[in-house]
Amino acid sequence: MKLKPLADRVVVKLVEAEEKTKSGIILTGSAKEKPEVAEVIAVGPGGTVDGKEVVMTVKKGDKVITSKYAGTEVKMDGVEYNIVKQSDILAIVE
Repeated sequence: MKLKPLADRVVVKLVEAEEKTKSGIILTGSAKEKPEVAEVIAVGPGGTVDGKEVVMTVKKGDKVITSKYAGTEVKMDGVEYNIVKQSDILAIVE
């Protein structure tokens, strides 16, 4: 099964959070912060959304920073994805 986002939606896969702090302390699963860096898996076509023309500026494979609690989480084939609006993407990591 494949996810194909509509309109201005983007499917991202969150990058794993660090399991160790800089000082070497190992974090348990509950102590980790939700990661904000994600990899773009699929991009919607853009077009007219709410009466405004939306041009998609991200592409598959980009590393991006998203708003911390943005989007909808979905799980497919044992993998967790997040579907966000392009406007919830704050930056592209180069």
